Amino acid sequence: MKFDTLQQGKSFYENYARVSGFSTRLYSTKKRKYDGKISLKYCVCNKEGFRETPRLQSNCKKKRPITRMGCNARITLKLINDQDNYIIFLSMKDTHIP
Repeated sequence: MKFDTLQQGKSFYENYARVSGFSTRLYSTKKRKYDGKISLKYCVCNKEGFRETPRLQSNCKKKRPITRMGCNARITLKLINDQDNYIIFLSMKDTHIP
């Protein structure tokens, strides 16, 4: 899919996630050095990845619930250089072929 702006791509994925039953968060951004435009934007499920095991703290009153459980739902929005549009880009890390 192709989007005129980065915001349109993020909105598309947020709507898709809502319909599919999960929430999203922005994971990472990469910018081009020569003009500062965002070239890659990673949008992931809010349960993507794992948190580091918390260190024992004596002043901890309440344990926080585990929120990240290794979900693989994600998209990468990539800038098309000659058109200033964004596309959904799949890399080998994004695809899960058994």
